[in-house]
Amino acid sequence: MNTALWIGAGLLAAVALTGGFTKVFVPTAKLAEAPGGQWTGDAGDGFVKALGGLELLAAVGLILPAAVGVAPVMVPVTAVCWVLLMVGAMVTHGRRGEAKFVALNLVYLALAVFVAVGRFGPW
Repeated sequence: MNTALWIGAGLLAAVALTGGFTKVFVPTAKLAEAPGGQWTGDAGDGFVKALGGLELLAAVGLILPAAVGVAPVMVPVTAVCWVLLMVGAMVTHGRRGEAKFVALNLVYLALAVFVAVGRFGPW
């Protein structure tokens, strides 16, 4: 189970790192042209950058605390925060009629719930 939780946290961290890096370093106008990124055209540049920063922090929070053994409770706390972020993403994509991105965010949400429950539990 511990291995499955590490794999789940690693996958989520990779998604968070990719999304965060993109939102922080790619211009918002260019993001708005990409599939699934059209919502950024309706959002402020600062909001998009802030979300990207939070995603970068999530990538760190899903791996580093458990890896170094300092405050490992931050891993499930970060996973719960990721669940909340995915709920927001699902609402945003749902309002825009982007069903395939709602489904993708649902997969990320389920993986985050798995990590949160597993890491808050005995593993």
